[in-house]
Amino acid sequence: MHTPEEMTKITIEMGYKKIHKTLEAKLILGFIGGAMISLGYLAYIRVVASIAETLPSIASLAGAAVFPIGLIVILLAGGELITGNMMAVSISYFAKKITLKELLNNWAVITFANILGALFVAYFFGHVVGLTGTGIYLEETVKVAGAKISATPLQAFISGIGCNWFVGLAVWLNYGAKSASDKILSIWFPVMTFVAIGFQHSVANLFVIPAAIFEGHYTWVDLLSNVLPVYAGNILGGAILVSFFYYRAYIVSHH
Repeated sequence: MHTPEEMTKITIEMGYKKIHKTLEAKLILGFIGGAMISLGYLAYIRVVASIAETLPSIASLAGAAVFPIGLIVILLAGGELITGNMMAVSISYFAKKITLKELLNNWAVITFANILGALFVAYFFGHVVGLTGTGIYLEETVKVAGAKISATPLQAFISGIGCNWFVGLAVWLNYGAKSASDKILSIWFPVMTFVAIGFQHSVANLFVIPAAIFEGHYTWVDLLSNVLPVYAGNILGGAILVSFFYYRAYIVSHH
């Protein structure tokens, strides 16, 4: 692993590179990012629903253990995920490598593409194929979506902070890892932990709540009322608790 100081400098450079990708690349990689996180969540639902009756004590842990595959694919194969960008692009801004306009433009494009990817998986794999639309899998999808929606705006906001503290750290540690196996382990455990705790991830919610909506449960207003505070919390978790804190600790305090 690189040292924390080296990780900070690498992350600043990675955030800068994200800004300078073409619009086409951002849209393609953002679509992949939204889809992969959603496929990880789809795996979570299938695993949890399959073993919940026979092994209830380990169902959520088993689901949490398969969820990180989405971020592993994004970071090793290529993909853009807004929660990771909230962390990486922010530190480039704090380091004055990019402008606020560039940061906001990046976030807008990646968020849009992530939404498309999440809705694609929710509709075609969840609804059309029926992977979230029948039997115990529908029950689990509706239950998970309902739990997200039932949170108050303040709870959703704070939960979003916790989520992206872990996701931001997973991306950060991935940048600091030198081998593929180190990268996988660096991503796996922080992501598995946030899922096991039950923190809320805006893009994951853009999959699971629409998956329930496509089966006739909840509304698009429910989705918006949940995702907006979660998204705001995700920004704070990634941009402040990871990027700003480490930037202050390893860059500013060293000068």
